[in-house]
Amino acid sequence: MLKFDVLIIGSGLAGMTLALHLAATRKVGLITKRDLLEGSSTYAQGGIAAVLDTEDSVEEHIRDTLIAGAGLCNEEATRFIVEHSKEAIDWLIALGVPFTRDDTHKTGYHLTREGGHSHRRIIHAADATGAAVTSTLGQKIKAHPNITVLEDFIAIDLITSRKLGLEGKRCYGVYALDKTLDQVVTIAAKHTMLASGGAGKVYLYTTNPDTATGDGIAMGWRAGCRVGNMEFIQFHPTCLYHPHTKSFLISEAVRGEGGILKLPDGTRFMPDHDPRAELAPRDVVARAIDFEMKKHGLDCVYLDISYKPANFIKEHFPNIYAHCLELGIDITQEPIPVVPAVHFTCGGLVTDLTGHTDVDALYAVGEVACTGLHGANRLASNSLLECLVIGKAAAEDILAAPDIVLPKIPDWDDSQVTDTDEEVVISHNWDELRRAMWDYVGIVRTNKRLMRALSRIRLLSEEINEYYSNFHVTNDLIELRNLVQTAELIVRSALLRKESRGLHYSRDYPDMLEETQETVLQPAQH
Repeated sequence: MLKFDVLIIGSGLAGMTLALHLAATRKVGLITKRDLLEGSSTYAQGGIAAVLDTEDSVEEHIRDTLIAGAGLCNEEATRFIVEHSKEAIDWLIALGVPFTRDDTHKTGYHLTREGGHSHRRIIHAADATGAAVTSTLGQKIKAHPNITVLEDFIAIDLITSRKLGLEGKRCYGVYALDKTLDQVVTIAAKHTMLASGGAGKVYLYTTNPDTATGDGIAMGWRAGCRVGNMEFIQFHPTCLYHPHTKSFLISEAVRGEGGILKLPDGTRFMPDHDPRAELAPRDVVARAIDFEMKKHGLDCVYLDISYKPANFIKEHFPNIYAHCLELGIDITQEPIPVVPAVHFTCGGLVTDLTGHTDVDALYAVGEVACTGLHGANRLASNSLLECLVIGKAAAEDILAAPDIVLPKIPDWDDSQVTDTDEEVVISHNWDELRRAMWDYVGIVRTNKRLMRALSRIRLLSEEINEYYSNFHVTNDLIELRNLVQTAELIVRSALLRKESRGLHYSRDYPDMLEETQETVLQPAQH
């Protein structure tokens, strides 16, 4: 058995932030499914939204966030996170994150603008901000004597007082599979934090890495946490469409710097859908592309920034330029083929502003959580900001908590299970689930499609749970169990919303209701 003061599940920006704020006085364990830097944070291209310029204001950033969130943002959470944005960026700069400089700007840094923002307020490191931030913080984490990084570990389930037959509703750690040794390890902790990211792999096409399988959402739900607003799945409008690349994102900043969306014949179409054209919020742009593709029977549309000077393009988008060039697309000369793809899970485990869930000593921060910041549609570049601000707040809450003595925790019992020789069942179910979600729970929804999805998910769920009970756990089986649970939560939430709002667009209920309401699901009481 391993023991820590604080166990962090996930190594993205939320997990790293918490670890670094706690490590001076606490023994921290950080488990990650692959290596330390594999996750959505690392792949984030655009940047971090923050009020850094004197011509910008906290009120305007809040207003932009509330507008994008389609009336569903929690105003208290939005204000708290935006008010702490400068402090969060100052912390990253002090740690040595190499943001792109601009000595002509009074802040000393280049600020870009993205869809839905009224000001240039996105601080970035070229077009690979996430990689710059996580690699800088990752070096600090690996060098810290109080932080133990457990790579190639996947959490299976949280250890709760209910599982141990104790009074109350508290978390005491996690059972996790050490993938290298193929053994289940008991990890006890006085505080546990879910920083496991979102659930993009529930869908067939996503910009997310393979690790985004809804693990934290599913584990938290099974442990007794409420989930909120799971119907709001953000589709990024512009994922590179090419048979030889997997889910490569074309940053929103390309549109922010003048990229124009066109049909194959060169016709610009966004002004017909919204007066903000290419700078409309993501949900508007994604629906417009989806509409044009269906109307014209297209596989993709085109994003064109080739009319800008070649040096400008190479300087602002070096990674996008290089990646496209490898595939034979010179973005200084020709447009980029793009399609929408699932990008961000706006809902998640319901938390307060310290990341606390409904289970004592269990926190959730980042994409796994629902603070209310994102409402019905996340404003670009607010997600990394949320990781930083709530990560620090959670650390302060943990540091102020009274000490506890951990109870006796039994080891994982797999004496009744056998090894499986039916791996094909897992891969088939995985594929069937993701196709059903893509076909029936996509950008445009109907009740009929949602009911079809739910009936398929429930059949798959029965099969997977029976499998889970009888066979030795594997990484794929753990992920599939979590994916099917998360998919069910998405569909159940979508069925409850009898309107179209933000990212949830229903043909059956095309209008937005005057009254705003969160979609909150309660787990069954055991």
